[in-house]
Amino acid sequence: MMINPLLSIQNSPTTFLKPPFSSINRKQQQEEKQNKNNILNSRRATTFACLSISRKRTKNNGVSESEETVRYEQMGGGGISVLCGLGYWVQGSRCFPWLALNFHMVNTLGLQPSTLQLVQYSCLLPMVAKPLYGVLSDVLYIGGGRRVPYISIGVSLQVLAWGSMAMFQGAREVLPSLIACALLSNLGASITEVAKDALVAEYGLRYRINGLQSYALMASAAGGVLGNLLGGYLLLRTPPKISFLVFAAVLSLQLLVSFSSREESFGLPRRKETSSVSMSVKKQFSNLMEAIQEEDISQPMIWAVVSISMVPLLSGSVFCYQTQVLNLDPSVIGMSKVIGQVMLLCLTVVYDRYLKTLPMRPLIHIVQLLYALSILLDYVLVKQINLGVGISNEVFVLCFSSLAEILAQFKILPFAVRLANMCPQGCEGSVTSFLASSLCLSQIVSAFLGVGLANVIGVTSSNYSNLPTGIIVQSLAALVPLCFMHFLPMSETVIEKEVKRGSSTRSRRSRRVGRVVRQESIGYRRGRESEEAQR
Repeated sequence: MMINPLLSIQNSPTTFLKPPFSSINRKQQQEEKQNKNNILNSRRATTFACLSISRKRTKNNGVSESEETVRYEQMGGGGISVLCGLGYWVQGSRCFPWLALNFHMVNTLGLQPSTLQLVQYSCLLPMVAKPLYGVLSDVLYIGGGRRVPYISIGVSLQVLAWGSMAMFQGAREVLPSLIACALLSNLGASITEVAKDALVAEYGLRYRINGLQSYALMASAAGGVLGNLLGGYLLLRTPPKISFLVFAAVLSLQLLVSFSSREESFGLPRRKETSSVSMSVKKQFSNLMEAIQEEDISQPMIWAVVSISMVPLLSGSVFCYQTQVLNLDPSVIGMSKVIGQVMLLCLTVVYDRYLKTLPMRPLIHIVQLLYALSILLDYVLVKQINLGVGISNEVFVLCFSSLAEILAQFKILPFAVRLANMCPQGCEGSVTSFLASSLCLSQIVSAFLGVGLANVIGVTSSNYSNLPTGIIVQSLAALVPLCFMHFLPMSETVIEKEVKRGSSTRSRRSRRVGRVVRQESIGYRRGRESEEAQR
């Protein structure tokens, strides 16, 4: 049995040196003194060694940096970084084929602003079914895995959709076939996103790594930067079908990486497989309902969904105004998206370093207020107030056009981090996909409200005179969720509390070891003083 040196020091009584008697030989006395000093020095050395070990372990939540790096590499950290990092990067770069598709629908197919927005957000309907994909990913294994195979399936569907629009003219020139390809693309993207989100959440919970969703959003924002740059460049020199073909090639690279990845190398626990798939799915749905009924999960999710769905979205009308009235080049609009993604990347880094430990309620309060005010920047553009202060339309769109959209995306990050930290084990795919599905449904509702508002105020491709009124209504609607901030928690997430509790425990242990060292030193000094007095 191994003896803890700290306990042996603490429990051992302090022994004082007794005065020498005449019957004891001087040489024997010196030997005893030397032995006692050796024992004391060995104890002190052991204690200080324990202190240095405890200091080394207090880094990075109790594990030294070198040990954490080795463990990360041993548990498939490099493989999951390539697989999910590339996946989120490709997810962010989906903006550039969609930018080409929007220009194609406006310039080639001649869609009205309301029709364009209806097509854009109706194609998001496959993403509403994300909880079903998440439940299947949690309980149904394919080829020995329940995350990576779903990523491969989703990417394959996207390659099929964008490749068809690039290769076949009827797939992109006929509106029903174009909508079918867009629906297939979003179906594949939703399956891939569910599997990636579940894999990241499960890996973070398994190895107690908090805030991996921040790095996922960074990769997505980096993909958005390059995607918008490439999209604006290609639209100036090539037809939209080239953008579709290039993105299909990028998806093929992601498909190759997913085929070469092995899920068992990530060191994640394997669920017990049952003979009845229907019973497993039913049980998983029951676990999902129990999880989302918890107030710590349900109330923030309700606030996030309502805060999005109650704001009428006028993005289609603003896009048509920029291209048809202001005659802005695709490169200007693409570059504005690039600047917006750079801002999102910077905001994500700041959140991961400084804002992650803040309570959710005041943080979301500030972000929602900034979002409501940033909507009015479209009002400034439509009323041409920027020209009155000497700012051209191109510069104004470059600097401020994407600010509201970026704040709306950044607002979701604290909810995603909190939910990933609190979802029960085995329900990572179900819970994270339910959040994504709810947010997607709220965006669809917001878009349909925007279409209704545009029809009420009479916004068409030849009449944008009432568009400023709609923008004011949109900004006022974004202020309403501030009245329901009590739905958001003020407390910290579970992992953050445990980390702080572990830090306080280690600090108390260090103080206790320090007291042991001081007691031993005091006993040693008293023994020396007693010996010298006897001499």
